[in-house]
Amino acid sequence: MNWLWAIVVGLILGVIARAILPGKQAIPLWLTCVYGILGGILGNAVSGWIGVRHTGGFDWIRHLLQLAGAVLIVALGTPLWQRIRRPGSRRERA
Repeated sequence: MNWLWAIVVGLILGVIARAILPGKQAIPLWLTCVYGILGGILGNAVSGWIGVRHTGGFDWIRHLLQLAGAVLIVALGTPLWQRIRRPGSRRERA
């Protein structure tokens, strides 16, 4: 069941990250979910490093760090995806 939650939360984080970033992110929904999952993992790691991973009540700081991680991953991953998928790329010419 944990993998199902990871997918759901990853999708939510990825969609919110895409909404926060300016412009259009031309990536498919499955990649949005993957980027969101990776951002959540990154946010959890950072929250553990700074010592706020397990707090009493709702973990606002951890969730904000997860969202920040998702924004970072979407911002860095989208140009990479577009470079791979762009027609006329170097790989297709060879």
